[in-house]
Amino acid sequence: MDMNATREMLSEALALQRRAYFQHPVPDEAERRRDLQTLRRFVTENLDAICDAICADYGHRSRHETMLAEILPALSAFDDALAHLRQWMRPQKRTVDRKLFGLASNRVVPQPLGVVGVIVPWNFPINLTMVPLAAIFAAGNRAMVKMSENSRHLAKLLIDKMPAYLPPEKLQIFDETGNVGLEFSKLPFDHLLFTGSSQTGRLVMAAAAQNLCPVTLELGGKAPAVVCNDFPVRTAAERILYVKCLNAGQICTSVDHMYLPRKKVDAFVSHAREIMPRRYPSLESVDYTSVIDERSFRRLVGALDDARERGVPVVPLIPGPAYDAATRKIAPHIVLNPPDDSQLMQREIFGPILPILPYDDLDAVIARINAGPRPLALYPFSRNDATVERLLTHVMSGGVSVNDALLHVGQHDLPFGGVGESGMGHYHGKEGFETFSKLRPIFRQARWSSAKLLVPPYGRSINRLLGFLMR
Repeated sequence: MDMNATREMLSEALALQRRAYFQHPVPDEAERRRDLQTLRRFVTENLDAICDAICADYGHRSRHETMLAEILPALSAFDDALAHLRQWMRPQKRTVDRKLFGLASNRVVPQPLGVVGVIVPWNFPINLTMVPLAAIFAAGNRAMVKMSENSRHLAKLLIDKMPAYLPPEKLQIFDETGNVGLEFSKLPFDHLLFTGSSQTGRLVMAAAAQNLCPVTLELGGKAPAVVCNDFPVRTAAERILYVKCLNAGQICTSVDHMYLPRKKVDAFVSHAREIMPRRYPSLESVDYTSVIDERSFRRLVGALDDARERGVPVVPLIPGPAYDAATRKIAPHIVLNPPDDSQLMQREIFGPILPILPYDDLDAVIARINAGPRPLALYPFSRNDATVERLLTHVMSGGVSVNDALLHVGQHDLPFGGVGESGMGHYHGKEGFETFSKLRPIFRQARWSSAKLLVPPYGRSINRLLGFLMR
């Protein structure tokens, strides 16, 4: 499809949804519940097909990981929205300055924005479609969703099946055919949610700015784990390596690298070489996921080669070959103290490779983290409350999991979002509902108000009012 045809197709879809919005701008609670239940039913009724499609897109994706990291969060997001919808929709009473406005009243009413655009990445395509849609539909909006070029099988499934659940004036799904992403981000949505790389996020934000379209950007970056002296090294290894190898490390909130007390490095490596073969006996394990595409595979292998060529110790954590080009699987590796200008430290890793940066002084770690962009997540490991508070106070990040990694992302009662170069805006749970709503302030004047006295000539009335207020 050429660019003009793509532009016309997307514009027609947006026009359809916007007409429907103007005809019916504020769905009631019952309609929103039906829509949320319908989306939940789509997931449960097509569960096997969803898992198979995602596996086909990856080459191999552990079915258990799809269930754990995609299906369960999606269902949980719908359940959370259904449980709290009435409370979220309730108008909020606000106080009125009685001296000025007498018996007037204030309230804040959450109302739908209209049509929300969602640009979905490939790494968790159902999670990052359905969890936003839970908030978008709870807020009473309509949605257009653009899938990744690496999610072709899943996109086809959604495009084929979704119209039987929700009509196109409420929800439309689009595949990436070469021009769709750029044109999609140029549409005058009422809000645009993008999840992906910082580089692409800049382009999306620039395109949205032409329409003054508000954006929520969920990006990424080099999220650090900081293991402190008092924390058991084996527990740290068990928890950090679990997250680092989940989805083969292809998670924006994964531990990118870790800071470890110098005297504990050898113990961590020893524990890692014991733990990992129990979890993944070989690259052929059905629970171990492939790298998404050839370009990403070559980049990760190249980063390992770059470290070896620099004389940096590279430690494979499971027996057998370091990688398998046919299946695009890369064994988990630890890389010990790579230099700042190495490929591993220059950009987000997004793979099963864990650099360990030894340290002697926690203040130096804090300074080093703060010298770079603010990360999407921070993972402090310490059982000393003062040490944890020190890290939380002095290092800003999008979110935090203390003494574990990634778990804050799955809490629907916590807002999810980045800060600085790792993103802007929040969603999940109540914050998602509010992000995709207009919190509309409404002032209702009483039959009588002292404000009516504030008419020219001002001198006497203003002086009397100021005297009254200052008593």
